[in-house]
Amino acid sequence: MKILFVHQNFPGQFKYLAPALAVNEGNEVLALTIQASAPAVWQGVRMVPYRPARGSTPNIHPWMVDLETKPIRAEAALRAALQLRAGGFVPDVIVAHPGWGESLCLKDVWPRARLGIYCEFFYHAQGADVGFDPEFNSGDPGEVARLRMKNVNNLLHFEVADAGIAPTRWQASTFPEPFRQRITVVHDGIDTQAIAPNPQVRVRLGSGLELSRQDEVITFVNRNLEPYRGYHIFMRALPEILRRHPRAQVLLVGGNDVSYGARPPNGQTWAGIFAAEVRGLMPDADWARVHFLGHVPHAQFIGLLQLSTVHVYLTYPFVLSWSLLEAMSAGCAIVASNTQPLHEAIVDGETGRLVDFFDVQALADAICELLDDEPARAALGVRARAFAQAHYDLHRVCLPRQLNWVQARAEA
Repeated sequence: MKILFVHQNFPGQFKYLAPALAVNEGNEVLALTIQASAPAVWQGVRMVPYRPARGSTPNIHPWMVDLETKPIRAEAALRAALQLRAGGFVPDVIVAHPGWGESLCLKDVWPRARLGIYCEFFYHAQGADVGFDPEFNSGDPGEVARLRMKNVNNLLHFEVADAGIAPTRWQASTFPEPFRQRITVVHDGIDTQAIAPNPQVRVRLGSGLELSRQDEVITFVNRNLEPYRGYHIFMRALPEILRRHPRAQVLLVGGNDVSYGARPPNGQTWAGIFAAEVRGLMPDADWARVHFLGHVPHAQFIGLLQLSTVHVYLTYPFVLSWSLLEAMSAGCAIVASNTQPLHEAIVDGETGRLVDFFDVQALADAICELLDDEPARAALGVRARAFAQAHYDLHRVCLPRQLNWVQARAEA
């Protein structure tokens, strides 16, 4: 079988699936990527870089900024695909993340190839992330029109894609019918063998502070510290948490950029804005126990999860983070927001604690209650890990289902 993966930052969500297909001697696996520095071969996958011929148009209408990038990249991927076809490569299956538009024209190059797309999220003006947080609701009527334009790429893909795959049921549910019927729900997978509890874990911070499982450690992890993932709510809970728990150390992992939503005004960072908001509410001794670690290597990140006494995960109704499932696999006692993406993984009182996203007091109380209750933490952690193993294990659950999904595309 010949398989072409398409992801601007390959491997992305295909980091397990693509190598698993490449290891089969009967398969030829290629990947289209915008990364100019990509190696010629990655874990058996032949890398094929493409380069857009132009950038975005200056001063284009703001509703069109996102949409214009899609045909620019689609054209670049089309040219690369034509070169592959001229060299004799004809895929049986194309597996693409359509979010950046590269896969829009590939069926025009290979009409008989079966195209499966990764269905991450379909935007809505109501009932999901937009307008969820009134603190950051601009009230601009043009926001609805902007979202419609943002969904054009999805809608165009529905006409050319043969099937979809989504990591969670809720994310699949955001897509409209009739395409939703063509979506199979299979998570990307968590390596629960590699990510497991480690009672002997020790972590030394850059300040020289060394922590172990005997310390009280609260962890909060995002790609970037921003409102979409509840950073502002968590920060506002800290003064009371640290007052009630004078031994607790708070470890925040994440950068100062923006992954989702609007950028803060005047060149500021969300991390800095909300740190400044609560700094004056804490004495120096308490603030000294708040540690901003920035981005950390994945192995170090897993060590932080293994160290965690209580792990906090908050999110708007949006894409579910891998970090939440990795925390479950590590056996963390988790306090999470009672928002739709969490309902598939966190059962309140069973695999974690759920609190209203906006209720700062409830968040502080839930964290402090778990810090004070070691048996409850242990029970939650055991059940969270068991749930992750049963539903999200890479090798026994998710990867076999993904491979079957690809095979089904080839046989369709």
